[in-house]
Amino acid sequence: MRASWSLTPPTNVTGLHPRVVVGLTGGIAAYKVVSVIRSLVERGCDVHVIPTESALNFVGRATLEAVSRNPVHDSVFDGVSEVRHVAMGQSADAILIAPATANSLSAIAEGRADSLLLTSVLASTAPIVVAPAMHTEMWEQESTQANVATLVSRGVHLVGPASGRLTGNDSGVGRLAEPDDIVEAVLAVLAPKDFVGVRVLITAGGTREPIDPVRFIGNRSTGAMGVALAEAARDRGADVTLIAAHLEVPTPRGMRVIDVGTAAELRDAVLREFVSTDVFISSAAVSDYRVASPSPVKLKKSSGVPTLELVENPDVLAEAAAGKGDRVVVGFAAETDSGNFEAELARKAVAKGVDLLVGNLVGESQGFGNVPTDIVLVNSEGVRVDEVSGSKAHVAGRILDRVSRQKDSAR
Repeated sequence: MRASWSLTPPTNVTGLHPRVVVGLTGGIAAYKVVSVIRSLVERGCDVHVIPTESALNFVGRATLEAVSRNPVHDSVFDGVSEVRHVAMGQSADAILIAPATANSLSAIAEGRADSLLLTSVLASTAPIVVAPAMHTEMWEQESTQANVATLVSRGVHLVGPASGRLTGNDSGVGRLAEPDDIVEAVLAVLAPKDFVGVRVLITAGGTREPIDPVRFIGNRSTGAMGVALAEAARDRGADVTLIAAHLEVPTPRGMRVIDVGTAAELRDAVLREFVSTDVFISSAAVSDYRVASPSPVKLKKSSGVPTLELVENPDVLAEAAAGKGDRVVVGFAAETDSGNFEAELARKAVAKGVDLLVGNLVGESQGFGNVPTDIVLVNSEGVRVDEVSGSKAHVAGRILDRVSRQKDSAR
């Protein structure tokens, strides 16, 4: 039996340009944080970097401004009329300290306020993520461990350090966590936790129907949208199962992943998992047709042009929606005809029996992969309820907001 659950409106940032203050301190690992900043910007965050004086010896101000797309300030005397030394901390949705040196950990634990970064930390009530990086001996010092324990006891989120090659010839614990891990930690504290206890099933990618052992009928889907949805649901507390069909983006962590190849395999996996699911989001591009009799051997060009008999694949989304009960079922519809776009979305939403249908216009250079996305959402009656533009992470957040309202209104 499925657990009952309810959703409440998000009380935290939902992904619409959350403000992240990145405190860059003076460690050699500072250069790695540049990619963290870039990733946060790409995920829709408004990033403001506050470097310490020593950090600017490792990474230049121009670089930080270019990747963050915001001016960089490092002095308490910058923007005095704006009271910037407290305003940056007050306006933050999250603060990241990376790399967190032994000195910065000590200063934050002591509550010091002798730099713009430290006053911003003291003036903020936002969640704080620290990513330590230092030599093993410094990390293992009793004083450093005491400072870390103090910070964790105050609710600071720790990511890393990892073990590996350090500066010089030595290696051990103290290496900065991988940039992707740091980004995930920040996004996790930003996400509302309105999906805790909710079991979410998501399909992503594109199915492939074999013609022979080396050829197939496929599509351009990379799985980027489905993965963004899976990561967003995970960060909001959901228990996520991802059915992945030939992903061309990195497989997300922190969830159960089932790999499939064909539409038939995807259908089997969906129907097997659907019975214990609260929310089903069908974002995979599932082939409408398959070859009736795939060749067991490679078709030779010398044998002439083959004739392929196609048969229709089952409609997995409609099949699931027909037995949805009190589950929320969300479908996707990729269209190429802008003139008839919303009329076709309305028709499909009603025909398939879904709660929500996400429509987007696609083409050879539009919609697929990690590119900005424009979508329209229609409800079960085919009525437009939202439209969203932006990164796939931002769009995923808005879709989940709508799912949250949908389930909450059905209670």
